[in-house]
Amino acid sequence: MNIIRAEHLGMCFGVRDAIALALNRAQSEPLTILGDLVHNESVLSALRERGISIKQRAEEVETQTVMVTAHGASERALERTRALGLNIVEATCPLVRLAHRAVARLVQEGYHPVIIGKRDHVEVRGLTGDLEQFDVILDEGDVEQLAPRPRFGVAAQTTQPIERVRHLVRLIRERFPHSEVRFIDTVCQPTKQRQDAAVELARRCDVVVVVGGSNSNNTRELARTCGRHCARVHHVQTAADLRIEWFRPEDTVGITAGTSTPDAVIDGIHEWLAQLAVHFTQPGEVACRNG
Repeated sequence: MNIIRAEHLGMCFGVRDAIALALNRAQSEPLTILGDLVHNESVLSALRERGISIKQRAEEVETQTVMVTAHGASERALERTRALGLNIVEATCPLVRLAHRAVARLVQEGYHPVIIGKRDHVEVRGLTGDLEQFDVILDEGDVEQLAPRPRFGVAAQTTQPIERVRHLVRLIRERFPHSEVRFIDTVCQPTKQRQDAAVELARRCDVVVVVGGSNSNNTRELARTCGRHCARVHHVQTAADLRIEWFRPEDTVGITAGTSTPDAVIDGIHEWLAQLAVHFTQPGEVACRNG
């Protein structure tokens, strides 16, 4: 069995910086993170072990200081939090900040904002929370539901696959040929790199293991991307989720991971697979744990 990693995989700089900021701040004062700092349970468990509290609503916070997640928040949400007398530390990814600025610029210039992304995702709520009017779309059916506008301004959740985004922008232009459609590409570079590397990886492999949180949007998108080019794709959170029956001795196995997946978790997956490869070649000498 041959094991290869995607050229680009795992944590992006925005996630690393957010985690480092949380850990550093927690050394000097009690800290609560408002929402999941990243969508990865391994990371969240490690933060809790350091004494950091995680709450979903500002009204639940018991510390004086709260941290906004890497996904960002609207100014209205921040104002509501400050009104509770809480001090705010922002861990918003710089590339999410750029997306916020892009959407604000579209509105200021008179475009009706259309966000390509998941309506209930925390990043999308942050992007739309200060808007009076907007649409959120994710598929062709959503484009069909758009009302005519003289000017559409389109941006995207930073972790959306760029191919989907460009496809939906093209559909908007086709459906409204007499409208002006301006698109600002807000899909972040780490997402693009991981998506491109996942395609290359999947084309070379018999099976691909995609590592990341079960509720991580960018990890799920990586799994979908790999599934278009490889018949056997498994999305796992840790090595404990792996199963021997997924693999064969003759397989080339690929590993990729979402932008909130820690290096140690990826290494654990690789180690498990390496042990299985030895087991396949020397079954009498190495016993591989089954999850």
